[in-house]
Amino acid sequence: MAYLQLLIGFFVLLYSGKFLVKGASSLAASYKISKLVIGVTVVSLGTSAPELLVSLQAAVSGHPDIAIGNVIGSNIANIALVLGLSALVFPIPVKKSSIIIDWPIMLIASILFLVFIQNSELQFFEGLIFISCLILFVLFTLYQSKKEGIDSSNFEKPEFTKMMALGLILISSLGLVLGSKWLVSGASEIARFFGVSERIISLSIIAVGTSVPELVTSVTAAFKKETDISIGNIIGSNIFNILGILGLTSMIKSIPANFSIYKIDVFWMIGIAILLFAFIMPVNSGKLKRWEGGVLVLVYITYVYLIIST
Repeated sequence: MAYLQLLIGFFVLLYSGKFLVKGASSLAASYKISKLVIGVTVVSLGTSAPELLVSLQAAVSGHPDIAIGNVIGSNIANIALVLGLSALVFPIPVKKSSIIIDWPIMLIASILFLVFIQNSELQFFEGLIFISCLILFVLFTLYQSKKEGIDSSNFEKPEFTKMMALGLILISSLGLVLGSKWLVSGASEIARFFGVSERIISLSIIAVGTSVPELVTSVTAAFKKETDISIGNIIGSNIFNILGILGLTSMIKSIPANFSIYKIDVFWMIGIAILLFAFIMPVNSGKLKRWEGGVLVLVYITYVYLIIST
């Protein structure tokens, strides 16, 4: 039964996140909101919605290891697995803004997280700082886009009527709530049965499962050679995972986060982010090449092997 819950939870989260983005994007387009604004707000929130609901559900239901491990594992998987596989399909060019703005903010958010869990708990005021930083990041991104100018071609055409889009959003939101509940319940039951810690389950199986929207989006974009969206979306998702998900979750309920347990995982997360920068920095062609994607995938396999074997 636990395996069935886990599997159903994965699929419900995947399709709920997908249709939430479709519904919200269509509703935003009905009000003439540009593609860029939709991407910064609706799409980044939609692809991170599984992580958000899983972490909230885990924290509220008394599974803090899943709440923390899900975010750390997802951030590691987003870069090492998702970007790695995407680059193996087709080399990914990198926009300058991703290198000089988005990547440093992702690194700062990761270091801030490392500092906050030194006392083995994420508290309300720390969550408030996270959320405040996220709001500033979104406002800065929108300001930069406005400064650069937006033409009429940057407006989406609504895919559904307003009522249909609203209904899709409501149904998808319900699916996210139910999917996250089933996923957390199934994963925690499997962990208890095999004597495996919830930390390991959350860092591996749950993290990959909640990263499926990013994986599908990035790999599909790579096959279509629309690779300019991949790195920006992944870095943006990682920023939202830390600042938005952990911020909101810890504001609702303080999250116990044993520093001695997660220290190594956080260093892996930061180390992989630095490795990505080494690959995409301008002096290194400003592009994520196929062999570099292969290295990232191997790093991810090594990480998963180490956490399971130890």
